[in-house]
This record gives sequence, C-alpha cells and structure tokens, in this order.
Amino acid sequence: MAEWTECMNFGISVAKQASQVVLDAFKKDKEVMLKSSPADLVTETDQRVEKILISAIKEKYPTHKFIGEESVAAGDRVELTKAPTWIIDPIDGTVNFVHRFPFVAISIAFAVNQQTEFGIVYSLVEDKMYCAQKGKGAFLNGVPLLTSGQEDVNQCLVVTEIGAERDDLALYTMTSNIMRLLKLPVHGVRAVGTAAVDMCLIATGGADVYYHIGMHCWDIAASAIIVQEAGGVVIDTDGSEFDMMSRKVIAASSLPVAKRIAEVVQAFPCRRDDVDPSMCICGASSC
Repeated sequence: MAEWTECMNFGISVAKQASQVVLDAFKKDKEVMLKSSPADLVTETDQRVEKILISAIKEKYPTHKFIGEESVAAGDRVELTKAPTWIIDPIDGTVNFVHRFPFVAISIAFAVNQQTEFGIVYSLVEDKMYCAQKGKGAFLNGVPLLTSGQEDVNQCLVVTEIGAERDDLALYTMTSNIMRLLKLPVHGVRAVGTAAVDMCLIATGGADVYYHIGMHCWDIAASAIIVQEAGGVVIDTDGSEFDMMSRKVIAASSLPVAKRIAEVVQAFPCRRDDVDPSMCICGASSC
C-alpha cells in the first residue's frame, strides 16, 4: 500500500536523523548499565535514541502503537495487536557500541494485522541502509539484494551469536550447536555482534544461513522481511513457521539449507516475548 510506503520512507528518514546521536557518542566514554546479564547492556544513548524515534513517529502517526526494546526493559508489555505497530531496536549491537566495534544498527519494523509490512536496518558506522517492503523486494543503499541461493549446507557460511543468556544450559546449548555445525561440516561460523546485521548478510549473499535462540522481536523483525524479500527463507529453529515472538529463528539462502540447520541445532527454553514476564518459561503462572 502507498500508505505503508510513506511510513517506510518516514522511518528511513528518522533512522538517519537518530543515527547522528549514536555516531556522536560512538567514540566517547559511555556509562554502561546491566540488564539481564553481563552481556545484556544498555547505555543512555540507547534510551535517548528510542525516545527520539518514538517521539518523531508518534508526532506524525499519533494512533500507531510501539514495541521498543528500552520501553520493554522499563516495564512496558510486548503487545502486537492488529493496529499499525512500530517495532524498534534503537541500538542493535550495544556491546559493539560500548567497545567501538563498528557493527551497530538501528532496526525498525512495521506490522499491521500482526504481519510485517516493511523493515529498515541501518548499519550506521558502515552507512549501509537495508530496507524491504512486502512484495517489493529488498535493497541496500538502493541496490536490489538477492541471497546466494545456496542449497548445500556443506557449502554454507553460517552466522550466529552466543547471545546474552549466560546460564549453564544456554551456554552449553549454543556452543554445542556450533560444534554440531562444524562437524557437518559447514565452511565456517561467524559472529558480527548484531542480529539485525547478521540476518541482512544473508540477504546480501555474503553468508548463507543465520540462526539464533534467545534474541527478541525487535532484534529480528525488520531483518526477517529483508531476508524474505531478497529471496531467502525464515523459519523457527524447530522447522516450523517463523514467529517473531518465539525468540528462535533460522534465516537461510534456501529452504533445504534452513531445514537442514533445523535438524542440527537445539534450543534452550526461553520465554516468548509476548508472554507476561511474571509467568514461568513453561507458560504457567507458577512452577
């Protein structure tokens, strides 16, 4: 719809404007706070950029809803309704940002009727603007994107992350997954430090498959549609249909590769994004 094209263009413009705040802070000392683990960090810049993005979008589209990483961290519930909803990660790759490792992105997705209409990922240190709108293809700085199309998992370069979950089960599962993939074998395993950029690399054909367990909807909602519009496949790690709230994802160059990865990797239990955080991981009010 032309209406959503206008929204996407506005999202691109506000992402570029907000990126200057991140770039200005990139080489400066930062006050770092912990969230769920020593690897789950937040800075004042994360919080400031989210406020800038939401404020600008809300002023233009006052009836739209929002799911923002830092708003959720502050206590907001994740509620994806049928209403037009912006899903925002103000700095995807906060650990990178803190260490001045040059892969940091602003990620913005837009969903209507619980379906993603477009996604924007701006890797701002690289000045790479990835975007895609449903049915209209994926682009990097205006140039069309296409996945590698690779169908042989043994010829694949895999991208993943260990993630912020640092309990014994999560660490064992994630490191064991890497070992299983290397034993297939795959050509190699890489980690960039930002889920949004990781997945966009699949859209470029620079890597063939990405998988992760434990990230959140704001990490991957935008890049998922970018992969799909570049001709790729996005599914759950158990091989089922992709659900951005499940916190499990495989993005691949082809369905055969995605299915083969799903046969190999294992997941640890993690609470869905849209479940009350007071609930147990199993879904019960108490265990």
